[in-house]
Amino acid sequence: MPDNEHDISTRVVHLGELREQPYGQPVSTPIYTSVSYVYDSMEEMDKVFGGEMPGYVYSRHGSPTVAALEYALQELEGGAAACAYASGMAAIHAALLACELAAGSRVLASQDLYGATSSLLIKVFGPLGIESSFIDFSDLDQLRAKAREVKPQVMIAETISNPLLKVCDIDRCAEIAREVRAKLIIDNTFATPYLCLPLAHGADFAVHSATKYLGGHANVTGGVVVARDAAANAALVSVMKLVGGILGPWQAHEILNGVKTLALRMERQSTNASTIATRLGQDKRIATLYHPTRSGTPQELRERILRSPHGGALVSVEIAPNTREAAFAFMNAVRVCVRAPSLGDVFTGVLHPATASHRDMAPAQRQKLGITDGLVRISVGIEDVEDIWADIDQALAAAQKVGKKTANLATS
Repeated sequence: MPDNEHDISTRVVHLGELREQPYGQPVSTPIYTSVSYVYDSMEEMDKVFGGEMPGYVYSRHGSPTVAALEYALQELEGGAAACAYASGMAAIHAALLACELAAGSRVLASQDLYGATSSLLIKVFGPLGIESSFIDFSDLDQLRAKAREVKPQVMIAETISNPLLKVCDIDRCAEIAREVRAKLIIDNTFATPYLCLPLAHGADFAVHSATKYLGGHANVTGGVVVARDAAANAALVSVMKLVGGILGPWQAHEILNGVKTLALRMERQSTNASTIATRLGQDKRIATLYHPTRSGTPQELRERILRSPHGGALVSVEIAPNTREAAFAFMNAVRVCVRAPSLGDVFTGVLHPATASHRDMAPAQRQKLGITDGLVRISVGIEDVEDIWADIDQALAAAQKVGKKTANLATS
């Protein structure tokens, strides 16, 4: 370290750095913002670079704060390896690359995937010679036949689909994947480890947009991949290093703080959502209701895959008369709920899938999948459930006025 013999221009650069760590363990993971790390000798640094000795050398290769988050998710999901990325889409991208896709490879994907995931397969992997087929994963006989036909290298689905909230039978899908020697990737964002552990049901990778429920407070973007096999770690880390979609230490710290209250939030949000779904299911102003406890998901499947009695914290509805005008009127009228293009936050948020999450999908394809212009997705928060319901109730009344006005104009 510089001393009084050095010039002040040298001393201001170095003083205060490279001090010994304090005696005592901090109860909260510190935010390590350092880009690089030094060692007592080049021999030590060489061993760390080569993986012969634990440690950190460069933030793109890993950091202690990010590693703490990765460890937490690995343990929560029951995996053998985990790697964090800058976003949920970066995590999906990494999981696919970790499956060693190459020109000529085939992917069998759920037709109910998040719109950006479908676009990733078509627009990014497609030009590389990787062919993706989309099919209804809830039709297991059709899925098995298609898997035997195309012999995919990867199968990919969501625990609870976006936005129609179908519950994936991960056990059966894993059996089909093993039969055709495919890797099964499950996006567990909507369920979180609190409601479902995909790896325990046979999936090879569980992926999260940590932006949603893991962070939970609308203040951070991130993604995590958890692998069932430790051998996948090298590929996941390689993608992180070479593609560079790394998670920053500040973001990792925020997500790790969010994870600490995950169980409390998911319990409250799922209970609130069940109450809201029950009331909406009895409301004549709703044309169609989607929620795992109310919209046709077999009870045996729901209770086998999800933590009973919950169905998650999302509710999707087609607002009568199932038009864009009615959906917009409902969303414009909310006061407690927030018009937000995301989900999983502590507040209740509403989103119009046709103009947000599935905006890039062709209108005809949206209609085929059941994503109508009148569909609204409600991400139920932790507020008092009566306050949430009162806001939804008055917003539905506003939507009905617009619907009647539109109908009168159409007949005049």
